[in-house]
Amino acid sequence: MADRKPDAPHKPAPDPGSAPGSDPGSGMATGPRTGPDAGPGPDTDAPPGPDPLTVPSMSAGPDFVLRPWEMSDLPLVREAAQDPYIPLITTIPPRYSDQAAEAFVRRQWDRAATGAGYPFAIVRSRDRRPVGAIGLWLRDLPEGRASIGYWMVPYGRGQGVTRAALRTVTGWALRDLGIPRLQLFIEPWNTASARIAVDVGYRHEGLLRGWQQVGDERRDMAVYGLLNSDGPVDGRAVTAH
Repeated sequence: MADRKPDAPHKPAPDPGSAPGSDPGSGMATGPRTGPDAGPGPDTDAPPGPDPLTVPSMSAGPDFVLRPWEMSDLPLVREAAQDPYIPLITTIPPRYSDQAAEAFVRRQWDRAATGAGYPFAIVRSRDRRPVGAIGLWLRDLPEGRASIGYWMVPYGRGQGVTRAALRTVTGWALRDLGIPRLQLFIEPWNTASARIAVDVGYRHEGLLRGWQQVGDERRDMAVYGLLNSDGPVDGRAVTAH
């Protein structure tokens, strides 16, 4: 469910402070990066790549925050790797090792550094424990749309966390970034995720047969969409930029 590669027509929002299923995870201008400088040298004719994105920190209700990924989040990667479903639909390593987990976190940093999207860790405020991830992916932004994906480890489920995180990222993407259309791809059996999407304001738009490889098979995905012109999100008006 990871969506990658933008050429963003909207300027990323400034970092307001120290601040969804797919492969959400965070690269950022505020964190370390690995690998060589991806920009073209002065003697090449290649066009410049997308600008790096700054992943902000944002409140997701009174008890949780969304923030860039950190190396301190390796316990979250370990817990997600033990889930029977998360490694099938994300790049979470199916067999945990510190090396594989560190590589996962660096991939999140690289996604923002290359303009692919905004990966967030979902963190409980009172003890800073990470419980899940959500990402806004910009691969199709030149066509006026972006997608959101999220996952939650068992410890974070059943507390309204996913709903709060999705509402937060959705409102930010529509209002602050001015993205015309957001979409989610959810397996038809996943009624809990579908209910959350509808609660936030997404509309079920149809079924995409054999849309995505999940494990060893191609599976159908239900698509849910929300337009910038559809109305308020979380009680606040949305205005297209």
